[in-house]
Amino acid sequence: MTGKSHVHHEQRALTFALYGVVFFVVLALGFALLTNSDAILFDGIYSLIAFCVALLTLRVAKLAERPDDDKFHFGYTAMEPTLNLFKSLFILVACVYALTEAVKRLLAGGTEAAYGLAVLYGALATVGCFTVAALMYRVSRQHRSDLVEVESRTWFVDGMLSGAVLLGFLGAWYLEHSPWAEWAPLVDPVLLIAIVLFALPIPLGILRDSLKEIVNMAPPQPVVEDIEQRLLDTLGEVEYDHVELRVTKRGRNTYLLVHVVVAEAFSIRTVAELDAIRRASEHALKTWNPEIVMDMLFVRDEKLAW
Repeated sequence: MTGKSHVHHEQRALTFALYGVVFFVVLALGFALLTNSDAILFDGIYSLIAFCVALLTLRVAKLAERPDDDKFHFGYTAMEPTLNLFKSLFILVACVYALTEAVKRLLAGGTEAAYGLAVLYGALATVGCFTVAALMYRVSRQHRSDLVEVESRTWFVDGMLSGAVLLGFLGAWYLEHSPWAEWAPLVDPVLLIAIVLFALPIPLGILRDSLKEIVNMAPPQPVVEDIEQRLLDTLGEVEYDHVELRVTKRGRNTYLLVHVVVAEAFSIRTVAELDAIRRASEHALKTWNPEIVMDMLFVRDEKLAW
């Protein structure tokens, strides 16, 4: 897949998500006014935060495709985990605020809401959010885009929020038409508390993964082992004693620093032969993952590889 094709599909997916956010912000805020529901209001605020961050995401997606320059010697891809970090922090702040308000409303005796309309909103929002999340996930897998993958996870959280709203308001609607109608006002704040507690692990996971990339931690060990095996397969004709591999992930790019500790019998006539070995290895790895960036050094002294 060419770089231009990758960018094109990524930009299309993020633009689609942006339009989707606008639609759901209007939908949620409108139904929040009609139903007087704090849970729906929070869903709308969550979508509004997603809209603001989506604008930044589009900008960062364009920057990430720029080549390195005098200001950013290693390119702009490090902006991707930084953006994802801020996105997770925005969501966490919204969750903490919503949790605080829900507890206050619960202690005050609950909230009266129009549960019939709330059920309609929950159904529309749940189907819509999970549909967008599925589309974003498919694009992220096909085009190896971390930005679109985080967007997919964000929409998935929004879908869970909307699904919880739907189930909760179905229960509230039932209570309202039952002998236990006095308990119905408690459903809205209890529902909001449950939504927030259920949703928290996902932004916390995004925060953790983003921090790992920002501080240049290695990817999970199975990923590193897979890369190492593929690399060694490309060096089958090279006489070496040891290969030292260091891996870090910066946004969409996976950076490899490879030290090949050559054997005593290893010999070359020209530097061009070393270039050919590196090009062959890099081509094989990029065929598997186009976002791999690799530096390969050949040394005889093993101490230089550590």
